[in-house]
Amino acid sequence: MKRILQDERGMALAVAIFALVVVGALVAGAFFAGTQEQRVGENQRRVQTSFGVAEAGVQEQVVNWNSTNNNKRPTYPPDSVAIASQQAPNGTGTYFGYSYKMGPNVFLLNVVGRDKSTVGGGTAGGAGAQQRIGLITRIAPVDFGIHASLTTQGSVKVGGNAAINGADQVPTGWASCDPPGSAQAGVRDQGGQVTSSGNSTVTGTPPIVNDPSINNNTFTTFGGATFAQLAARATITLPGGNYSTAPVFNGDGSCNKTVLTNWGDGDNPTSQCGSYWPIIYLTGTTTLNNTQGQGILLVDGDLNIQGSYQFYGIVIIQGDLKTAGGGSTDAHFWGGVMAKNADLSVQNITGKATLNFSSCSILQALQATSPISMMRSRGWTQLY
Repeated sequence: MKRILQDERGMALAVAIFALVVVGALVAGAFFAGTQEQRVGENQRRVQTSFGVAEAGVQEQVVNWNSTNNNKRPTYPPDSVAIASQQAPNGTGTYFGYSYKMGPNVFLLNVVGRDKSTVGGGTAGGAGAQQRIGLITRIAPVDFGIHASLTTQGSVKVGGNAAINGADQVPTGWASCDPPGSAQAGVRDQGGQVTSSGNSTVTGTPPIVNDPSINNNTFTTFGGATFAQLAARATITLPGGNYSTAPVFNGDGSCNKTVLTNWGDGDNPTSQCGSYWPIIYLTGTTTLNNTQGQGILLVDGDLNIQGSYQFYGIVIIQGDLKTAGGGSTDAHFWGGVMAKNADLSVQNITGKATLNFSSCSILQALQATSPISMMRSRGWTQLY
């Protein structure tokens, strides 16, 4: 007969140990899965935070765009401008990167954002979540509505050898301008009287346009900005007075932009100051006598031009414009002039005050001084 084993003592311990192993494995697996899920969630949070930092960074660059330093720099690849590392809004992280000029009016902002934990060394070696965004922007010029060499709502007196010419002209010595466009009016006014005497001339297509829609707002409210907003963005602000302005260079030949009477070098566009186009705000009646300037000139008062002064760009005057040409060369405005009232009587008949419409000067002033904005369609992409 077979012997039947009746003693099974010790099986409970074995089963308990096996159960503990199984349960421990299950618990360890749950902990591992939970930890991994937590890490994935944390990484996703940090990635999204970094993306938000990068997005805030590009927006800050658009809002705080320095047109004086950026707009007239060379086109990529010869040149790029570093965006220094700086704090994102609310201290959520830091961003840095580069801006590239891709064409005359197009810029690429390449910004890297890092969340606060990554910047603070929350992971080994300080590495961790970061996101890179590329934003394509374009220059957003102000529409001043310049359709004549001189726009005014007052009467115009042209005397001596003064000339107002609405034909589109390229300034002397400028080689990078497009071919001249269609001729504009010489004078565009509200319907006031335009008189000439002596050897003065008013020419254009037509010479004079009467526009009843011209009013005070024509000289203070423009497409995309107001006079006050432009004045707030001014590169140079000076009180009313008598000034002589001319380009100033440092010892190494670079343009010294810290001198308030340095308004660029339109006479020599290839010089280091030839690419300097400031916004100048004169807070009172001002007289300019020698030598030259360029950019956007805002005058909260009257503007008197003496001698052979040359200005290239856009001039907005809240008072009267008075010129007295003379000196060794003619006094010229190249671009467009808008003055609420204008008195162009030339006191020195040996000289000549000339207002020339120049779309090239206007375009150069707008390209150099305008802020940037995003493209209307999707203008950004996530970079890797």
